[in-house]
Amino acid sequence: MSVFADLVQHLADLLHPLFGAAAAAAAIVLFTAFVRLLVHPLSRAAARGQKARTALQPKVAELRKKHQKEPEKLQKAVLALHAEEKVSPLSGCLPSLFQMPAFFLLYHLFSNTTIGGQANELLGHELFSAPLGGRWADALGDGGVFGGAGLVYVALFVVVAVVASFNFWRTKRMMAAANPAAQLAVAGAEGQQVPGLGAMTKVMPFMSFFTLFTVAVVPLAAALYVVTSTTWSAVERAALYR
Repeated sequence: MSVFADLVQHLADLLHPLFGAAAAAAAIVLFTAFVRLLVHPLSRAAARGQKARTALQPKVAELRKKHQKEPEKLQKAVLALHAEEKVSPLSGCLPSLFQMPAFFLLYHLFSNTTIGGQANELLGHELFSAPLGGRWADALGDGGVFGGAGLVYVALFVVVAVVASFNFWRTKRMMAAANPAAQLAVAGAEGQQVPGLGAMTKVMPFMSFFTLFTVAVVPLAAALYVVTSTTWSAVERAALYR
């Protein structure tokens, strides 16, 4: 943890001539961009995997019809199909999984008052008048929604809402454009939909809005990571899945 703290502090020192008191916040944004660049090859692989899985949906639909009363055989047949076509069902999860350590490092770093037995100096850094170790509840108690710290969160919420709305619109459009064969692939035995899948499909477009809750409850430093990463993801997915 102390090594990571030193890294953030050194990066903030380098950026201080450009960003002044907001150098630590800028360092977190730059660190997030660096993490996303490292994960980008996985994102490209996930996009290729998604396209490949979509292309396999007609074959999956045929397997569901063939084994509609034999769930175990269906599962084995679908896995064998993915293996034969060299398509990983889990490839889409890898970019998110590889980012989690960076998020939790920031979360713990700006949630602890001490690091290695010494005072955590990073907690003294601010974004305008909002402490990087503070939360939205702290901002509400110190000036309210439109106080100095509160306005920082208002700006973050606006960015998240815009990105979430874009993701919502894009997800709805992609789902509406799904071909009939792909829709058949989610059908279960005797043409009945897989239990719970309909509800999940309805909820999926709203998932991006859950980021608003995350930004509200985590330290501001972690919130900056989430907002930057979410914005990057929206732009990246729009380019990769166009």
